[in-house]
Parts: sequence; C-alpha cells; structure tokens
Amino acid sequence: MAGIKEWLMRSFFVNLVKRVHGDDLAGLAAQLAYFFLLSLFPLLLFIISLLPYLPLSEQDILNVVRSYAPPETMQLIEKNIEEVMRGNGKLLSFAVIATIWPASNGLNAIMRAFNRAYNVKENRHFIVARGMSIILTLAMIFVFIVALLLPVFGKQIGLFLTANFGFSDEFIWIWNTFRWVISSLVVLFVLTMLYWLAPNKKMSCLSVLPGSITATIGWSLVSLGFSFYVSRFGNYATTYGSLGGIIVLMIWFYLSGYIILIGGEINAVQSERTKPDC
Repeated sequence: MAGIKEWLMRSFFVNLVKRVHGDDLAGLAAQLAYFFLLSLFPLLLFIISLLPYLPLSEQDILNVVRSYAPPETMQLIEKNIEEVMRGNGKLLSFAVIATIWPASNGLNAIMRAFNRAYNVKENRHFIVARGMSIILTLAMIFVFIVALLLPVFGKQIGLFLTANFGFSDEFIWIWNTFRWVISSLVVLFVLTMLYWLAPNKKMSCLSVLPGSITATIGWSLVSLGFSFYVSRFGNYATTYGSLGGIIVLMIWFYLSGYIILIGGEINAVQSERTKPDC
C-alpha cells in the first residue's frame, strides 16, 4: 500500500489533476472566454481589412469561419460584421488598432494563470509585461489567420505569391504539398512561444513542447467536436432565443481557454520532473 501511495503522489497525471483543481482553471477559463469575446470582432475586422492585399473575398473568410463555428454563433458574427462594414470604412483601421490594447487583456490573464501554475510572482515592469502581452496578441492573431486560411485557400494564395513575386512553378508544387504541414507547425510554434515567454520564469524551450503539442491537438479536437455536437444535437436558439449565438460562442471560447491553460499546467508539472536543454 505504501508503494501505491508513493506512486500516486509522484504520478504525472495525479499531479496534473491536483493542479487543475488547485489553480482554479475553470474560473480562469471563464475569464479568458470573456476576453476572447472582446477580441473576436476586432480580429475578424483586421482580417477583412487585409482582403485588398489577398486573392480572397469577405465571403471566403466567413465561409472558413462557418466551417468551424456553430450555426448560432455564425449568425451572430455575420450580422455584426455586415453592420460594421456598412459604417465608416475610414475608421475601420483605427478601430482595429484601438482594440489591440483591451484584446491584450486576454493574454495578460494567460500570463497570470501561467505564473500561478509555476508558483511565481509577476515582478516584470508593467511596460514590459504589457508590451509582451500585445506582441503575443498579435502573434495569436497571426496564428488564427494562418490556421484558418492556409489549409483552405492555400492554393489561391500560392498562385497569388507566384504571380506577384515571380516564384517558379516548383514553388507552387512545394507550397501545395506542405501547406497543411506549415499551418500546423505555425500554430505549434506560436503556442510554444506563448508557453515559453508568458510565464515569469526562465526555462528551456523544449520544456514547453509537451503543453504546446497537447494544446494544438486538443484545441483542434475540441473545436471540431463541439461544432459537430451543436450542429447535430444542440439547438440553443430554441431555448435562449437571440442569446443562443452568444451562449454557444462563450462555451466554445471557454473550452478553448481551458485547453490552453491545461497546456500550461502540463508544462509546469513537467518542469518539476525534467529540465531539458533547448
């Protein structure tokens, strides 16, 4: 019995479960869901503002989001995007830039959560911490664009790059062959940077790979699984009326935030066991 008890105390998964409950990941994920909601429409507006420079249309972007988002959520997104686009277009770029600051609050919440996971305090200067959160916010925006657009519109983008930058036909073949891999690697890379830079703790870059790999796979599975469930079994509009889209969106964001936080906890537990070099 003593051996079993000692094994349980040292077990990676037992320690992970204890940390998940002890660090209140459920409450932190709820905070992230709120900040993600504030960041959603600025993100979509930012992507749409780039359309003049890409061989894509506004409807192409919405079709990509539609393939991931639940139906009730998609109706909410389309309605708000259309209303904004009918407004003053000259203020669009300024509005997107102005919302980067509040959107970075979500990354600040992630940084605090990771510090709690590693049992460290945030003693970095306010400007340094806020600047890092803004940079990571922009990186997450970039990863969102790549993750959604590259697998679906990779061929069109490859042709666009070839036509405007004079790349050879071999580039098209390489691009079409590896664009799916590139999308996953970009997501993995940015998540690795997030787990490495966000905590106020010096560590090797390899020590955060378990969490970033888990989060990349977990977020993809959760997003696709939740979208399938809502489209097949959940009719939130019947129960909640016009609020159905917001409720579905918040649940989706909550699960996504939970996955990101679990990745941080995995890295924190792993850092106590091994210390690989970068």
